[in-house]
Amino acid sequence: MYNLKDLTVPIKFSILTTEKSTLQDWYHLMVLGRMLDEKAPNYLKQAIGWSYHAPYAGHDGIQLAIGQIFNREKDHLFPYYRDLLTNLSAGLTASEIILNGISKATDVNSGGRHMSNHFGKPAWNIHNVSSSTGNHTLHAAGVGRAIKYYEGGGVAISSQGESSVSEGYVYEAINGASTEELPVIFVFQDNGYGISVPKKDQTANRKVANNFLGFKNLRVIHCNGKDVFDSMNAMVEAKKWVIENQKPCIVQANCIRIHSHSNSDRHDLYRNEVELNYVREYDPLTKFKRLLLRYERFTPEELNAIEYEAKDEVKSAHQFALSSPDPDPRSIEDFVYANDYKSIKYPDGIQTADENGTKKKLIEAINETLKSEFTLNPDTFIWGQDIANKEKGGIFNVSKGLQKEFGKKRVFNGPIAEDYITGTANGMSRYNKKIRIVVEGAEFADYFWPAMEQFVEMTHEYWRTNGQFAPNVTIRLASGGYIGGGLYHSQTIEGSLACFPGIRIVYPSFADDAAGLLRTSLRSEGPTLFLEPKSLYNSPVAAAIVPDDFEVPFGKARTRRPGSDMTIITYGNTTHLSLLAAEKLMKEGFDVEVIDIRSLIPLDKESIINSVKKTGKVLIVHEDKIFGGFGGELASIISEEAFEYLDAPVRRVGSAFTPVGFNRILEAAILPDINKIYEAAWSLLKY
Repeated sequence: MYNLKDLTVPIKFSILTTEKSTLQDWYHLMVLGRMLDEKAPNYLKQAIGWSYHAPYAGHDGIQLAIGQIFNREKDHLFPYYRDLLTNLSAGLTASEIILNGISKATDVNSGGRHMSNHFGKPAWNIHNVSSSTGNHTLHAAGVGRAIKYYEGGGVAISSQGESSVSEGYVYEAINGASTEELPVIFVFQDNGYGISVPKKDQTANRKVANNFLGFKNLRVIHCNGKDVFDSMNAMVEAKKWVIENQKPCIVQANCIRIHSHSNSDRHDLYRNEVELNYVREYDPLTKFKRLLLRYERFTPEELNAIEYEAKDEVKSAHQFALSSPDPDPRSIEDFVYANDYKSIKYPDGIQTADENGTKKKLIEAINETLKSEFTLNPDTFIWGQDIANKEKGGIFNVSKGLQKEFGKKRVFNGPIAEDYITGTANGMSRYNKKIRIVVEGAEFADYFWPAMEQFVEMTHEYWRTNGQFAPNVTIRLASGGYIGGGLYHSQTIEGSLACFPGIRIVYPSFADDAAGLLRTSLRSEGPTLFLEPKSLYNSPVAAAIVPDDFEVPFGKARTRRPGSDMTIITYGNTTHLSLLAAEKLMKEGFDVEVIDIRSLIPLDKESIINSVKKTGKVLIVHEDKIFGGFGGELASIISEEAFEYLDAPVRRVGSAFTPVGFNRILEAAILPDINKIYEAAWSLLKY
């Protein structure tokens, strides 16, 4: 037998040179796949499920080949929604295909949480790929980076349609894989259409892979994706070349789409009868069967026996899947957040260091914590824009000295491509659970928006995979204003990002909390958004004594100033402004409590409610806009859960509902300050 998975193939495949047992296996897989492909729409008609089905018929050759060369011990496969036969060829059973199609709890890919026709098996490194078409190219590049770093000996395989190559992040992925020389095979299954949009409306080149011919370190191989042997030879050659050269390769497979894009599409509305007759005539399965008979490799009776066997297999799989359990509605909140690190020494995130100790600035605390965790865990990495060039360490020098101490393979620059920075972090973290990744998602938080697609992807990975995978990634962003930065340099974005379940969001105000929250982020599983108030990096007001091992648990607020007359709830830059306003009010006889929530998600509701019970009046202060800001959620929680303890309406102070302007006069008019907080608090105290 040929060992395709380890590339010990002595010959080129053809109808005459391929062993009969191999041909039999291939024909069985192709027939089985086609039976499932054709059966899928019936489940929808019977209201059983499979409400999304994208038939693969016409892609048979290339999909069989992808699965045959995939080695689940070394390789990582990222199939797309049309890859039914790819998954079968890679080892999934007919039962596993149907369980996914009808969204059963025992679906190995997601337990019924993901769309039907999104096949995978994370336990085998057949990854759960999202519906955002082509985004998994970034994940493949990221895991390719890990394969190369750890000398895993395998390849990452990204499979997709040709139209998804129009997405900008696909170019980022291929450019990055080319630049870093990563062992990735990008397979373009070209059937000529993106739903109803013909290829000529997608790209000027007849073959979309030719758009990348100018990329250095990248090989492009073309094949007939309808032909089993041409596809097999192309994939074997691609994998062999990628492993030997440790560089990426594109395989463009010319396919046909025999049916509509999906069961919600009608291709007769945009394809004429001549074209439809043509694609039916060139059916790859029919051609393969003709070849097996013409060259007398099999008799009709032998092929009939294979077909009957596949039919029985589908029947048994159908019966098994129908009797399998449905997802439990009580499970919806399972696997939203991965396991966070629990501090034993600092369970409340409050340190009792020597009051005479030396205070450290916030920037020092972050830098030293990164170095400490990099020393503790050798599987920790950091990258981003501008973070590792000679003596420079990021636009604010937060990561200064890291590359010098830990080397260029663990600390390196990313391109100016926020999607690539974030997406490859997701991908690389898939290689091993021990890996921890820190990225500067953008040089300023306001530049993070190009990475939003990957941010959203990261937030639901753990839930979507039914607890099988969580990206262990900390996204650092320099946030906020008070620096005269203006547009794209002075906004804060947590209010916009807090609505996505699955991401932890922390926003420290002091150096000790910055160190403790960062340490917890790096030791926890799952993604964390770590927002750093950049105006406080070197500010003496944020300096604090920081124990070397300090830890701050998620979801633990900190009372910065106890009081009895009113509660100010705040975080980030406005913590210091609120403390100053509270001191001013103290001189007028008012005792104001200031709570620094530190962790937005998870939130310490208990501390907030207890403070409300004590004071009866609440002022919420944050730098973000009042309209749509996180304070609206805090106000709602207090109104719903502590209304009977309130002696006045909950009030909020935040930015005006405008962008933050560049001129310092405009910035001052827009952002919260001590006087705005003082006036709002005084008014509330007098209510």
